Amino acid sequence: MVTKQVLNQYYDLQKETDEVKKKIKSLEEAIPRIEKRIAEIEAGETVKDKVRGGAGGMQSFTIEGIPTKEYYDKKMELCTKKNLLESRKKTLKAMELEILRQIKEIEEFIRNLPDAHMRRIVTLRVIDKLSWNEVADAIGGGNTEDSVRMMYNRCFK
Repeated sequence: MVTKQVLNQYYDLQKETDEVKKKIKSLEEAIPRIEKRIAEIEAGETVKDKVRGGAGGMQSFTIEGIPTKEYYDKKMELCTKKNLLESRKKTLKAMELEILRQIKEIEEFIRNLPDAHMRRIVTLRVIDKLSWNEVADAIGGGNTEDSVRMMYNRCFK
């Protein structure tokens, strides 16, 4: 059953879906960058470093080699992000289905309100996310923000 609390969540339900989708997109964009870095290392990329030592620390040596620590770190990061991505995709699908169910339930509830005046008030407040003052202005007929708010509250008692 739709309650006032459920109606008040309508806007947040839609925003929540968008936020989860953005997080998934961010992960999806990170994976190719990590895979590219791994491919560069696997293709034989080497790193050079200079160290001092020998003869009392007076000699300089250049060391060249494969960045194995970075390679294994990137492999681990890739694996972790892929697992996180799959997990979040599953979570998103479940969330999205639940959110769509709730949104449909709210919209059906509003559509089935027997009073056209109440349908307008609820639609303006919940779907269009107007303030009580804006709802009163849109309804017209000498309604004040207090009167439309009280009608809305009485509808859910």
